[in-house]
Amino acid sequence: MIQSGLMRRLSLVITVLAILSGFSLVKAQELEPRAYTNIPVGLNFFVAGYNYSAGGVLFDPAILLDNANITTHSSLFAYARSIKVGRMSGKVDAIVPYAWLSGSADFMGTRNYREVSGLADPRLRMSVIFIGGPALPLSGFKDYKQNFVMGASLQVYVPLGQYDPDKLVNLGTNRFTFKPEIGMSKTIKQLILELAVAGQFYTVNNNYFNGQIMSQAPIGSVQGHVNYNFRGGIWAALDGTFYWGGRSTVDGVEGNNMQENSRLGLTLSVPFGIHHSLKLNLSTGASTRTGTDFDAVTLAWQYRWGAGLPKRKKS
Repeated sequence: MIQSGLMRRLSLVITVLAILSGFSLVKAQELEPRAYTNIPVGLNFFVAGYNYSAGGVLFDPAILLDNANITTHSSLFAYARSIKVGRMSGKVDAIVPYAWLSGSADFMGTRNYREVSGLADPRLRMSVIFIGGPALPLSGFKDYKQNFVMGASLQVYVPLGQYDPDKLVNLGTNRFTFKPEIGMSKTIKQLILELAVAGQFYTVNNNYFNGQIMSQAPIGSVQGHVNYNFRGGIWAALDGTFYWGGRSTVDGVEGNNMQENSRLGLTLSVPFGIHHSLKLNLSTGASTRTGTDFDAVTLAWQYRWGAGLPKRKKS
């Protein structure tokens, strides 16, 4: 009975941890609950997911189209590992998305059609919890209670995705993107309140549409989440984000495309035993001054293993 009770408590601890971040394929628009939650060191996470979006273009915030009617189906595969950084806990992860895009939109008064599939830009990230997140093995979490947590991360988008400079809409961006972020969370009984502030910085695209040179100002973003823990490790979150900036310049001509938009979303995570969980995310544009407006659905399956987790029983 004692061992059984301990395993139930450990299972509850694990399932209320952050599902691997970055499941969605959006950038400044992403809604990412539980990105700054402490997790035991030495755990591994594999994620396979599917994303559907309808409306504008997700992949490049510099692309501004009118009357966009674009549908995107995306698959993603990700791996993450929780690590020890001195006395602090941290995480490294990598995400590889593959997408199928089709639809039409107006550009400079002309209707354009596009159908393409291929790799989107992969992402690499490292995050560290430097307040309230000591580096603990799984066994140490039976005495750990999360209160206030603060951390930071750096995410890099690597320009390896499909890209054709003769086409306006692509799955890759042909430029690096760097996203530093700082975030915090506060646990109040069954509630977890979160706030994160980030900036996205872009290198120059020297082979933009029809051989032009395009640069883009940084995009700032702030996102907040209200999470609630249910019994059995199930949790749900109300998500919101606001982002601004990102004015682009093409061949020295500054565009009138300053972005100032917001999005809302809902997230639900359901565990299946200690090793598996499913996460569903729904999001939509709340207000769009300039830039991409779209509706999105993401479903992701996560498998976790590592030090301290019981191995699967052989049949």
